[in-house]
Amino acid sequence: MSLQDESYANFQSKLIPTVAREKIIGVRVPQVRKLAKELLREGDYKEFLDQLPHTYYDEDMLHGLLLSELKDYTLCIRRIEQFLPYVDNWAVCDCMSPKVFRKNKDFLLDKIREWTASEDTYTCRFGVGMLMTHFLEEDFEPEYLEMVACIQSEEYYVNMMRAWFYATALARQWEATIAVLATGRLDIWTHNKTIQKARESFRITAEQKEQLKTMKR
Repeated sequence: MSLQDESYANFQSKLIPTVAREKIIGVRVPQVRKLAKELLREGDYKEFLDQLPHTYYDEDMLHGLLLSELKDYTLCIRRIEQFLPYVDNWAVCDCMSPKVFRKNKDFLLDKIREWTASEDTYTCRFGVGMLMTHFLEEDFEPEYLEMVACIQSEEYYVNMMRAWFYATALARQWEATIAVLATGRLDIWTHNKTIQKARESFRITAEQKEQLKTMKR
């Protein structure tokens, strides 16, 4: 509460419509990150992680950022799966990106398969986000594109992440990803949103953007 910024809280509230305004304290993200690092350094955070559900959005942000810094993979997975059922907005979902995942990709992939198959909006979104973060470059396999294509959801925040995933995949794995779009494999909304996001990207060439324009459905 001592870090509260009312104007920032009002701004955040407009960006996160799934969270009630009274649940937003208004702590800026750099300050939440700083607090997370202080708590980790002091080792005084485990009790907080067990206090679920939290009252405020800002507490959830702190929780997610704490999990992102955990160094033990098994503990991190356990804590994330404990927390995911309480995640109720895109911002908290997307703030979680555990560094320890980079060194445990073989184990992580099985978890991603579980998360992306979940009917829970933010568990599924988190799984797609982790696939996008860790498996679109040197560890890429075409089957990962199919994994996301298989998701059937009416949830805006799931399909927006799917579109973000494919737009990123177009920038990193153009040939494999354009082939998926060419087959009409994706639902129309996700297909067209992918094209929109890719055409807004600086990582896609002008020629590629023109090709994508012709593929809109």
